[in-house]
This record gives sequence, C-alpha cells and structure tokens, in this order.
Amino acid sequence: MHSIRNEKRTCTDTGKIQHFLEQARIGFLGLSSEDIPYVIPLNFVWLNGAIYFHGAEEGRKVTYIEHNPRACFTVSENYGTITSPIPAKTDTAYLSVIIEGSLHQLTDLDEAMEAMQVMLDKYVPGYYDRPLGRSHLERYVSPLGSKTAFYKLTAASMAAKEKEAAMDRLFYEGKTVHTERA
Repeated sequence: MHSIRNEKRTCTDTGKIQHFLEQARIGFLGLSSEDIPYVIPLNFVWLNGAIYFHGAEEGRKVTYIEHNPRACFTVSENYGTITSPIPAKTDTAYLSVIIEGSLHQLTDLDEAMEAMQVMLDKYVPGYYDRPLGRSHLERYVSPLGSKTAFYKLTAASMAAKEKEAAMDRLFYEGKTVHTERA
C-alpha cells in the first residue's frame, strides 16, 4: 500500500471510516487484465472487514477477475466546495477510502445470503416484510439469462483521506468573494 502523500489529510478514525463505508451508496471497483484497466461503479456492502457485491456470472468484469483477482475499491463522497478569497486555496470537503485486496467468488450460500440481506437492508430498508429466502439466491436469473455471482473483496490494506468541511466557508449558489468578506 502506498502512503498518503498529504499526511494531514489521513483519516485514522476507524469508527468514522466504518460508518462511512456502511452508509455510502456507490463504490468503484478497479480491475486490471493484461495491463488494461477497468473501473466500474457498483452497489456494495461493507461487512466483516470486506466489500461484497453481486452481478452477472459472465461478462467483462468476470473475465477481468478470472485473469487477475487483485482489485482496488474506492468510495468517495463530496461534501461541498470550500471557498477562499484566494483562488488557489479553494478546496473540496470530502472523505474517501481506498481498499486493496483480492477478489473471490463466494461459494458459501449462507455468506452470500447474509451479504445480500445487508445489501437489501441498506438500499431498501423496511421494504420487504421478511428476510431473503435461500431459494431466491439459488434460482434467480437476470432478464438477460445470467445467474448471479456474489463476490468478496477482503481488505489487505485500506487508506482513508479527508478534508473536513468548514461550514462557514462552504459555497452556496449566490455566494461571491464579496459576500464572504462582509
């Protein structure tokens, strides 16, 4: 793992990182095969120190994973632009986490069910009146005719970086350098 160049932006608050990963909606999976990069946005869950996601059992993502299971997963949220009368000091408030590790397809249906239930609870909380059934995962076929594969990225390393929002300096529509000085 590479160190963060701007060390003052390093976030080491494990509670904050955990909460962030549990709440964030979209992550970006970075794969590489034969020196060709491929990055895709995904719904995901952070569970037991790993990223879980699902998708079709076939396609470009699966081919890349089969050729090279090493992956990088990035989650980032932009919290606004921090203004400054000095243009070079205008900045972005954010939190980002980069997780590196190896992917593997889940073969344990119980683990896949747990991850899928957490995913449903995250993205559609309270929508279903009963837990996910085992038969749903065993039999589901997408509209394109593909079965679903479940993947786990176990974190070999993780780095978090942040720039906290200075609430009084966040940009809002209509704010100008003149209103900030007033």
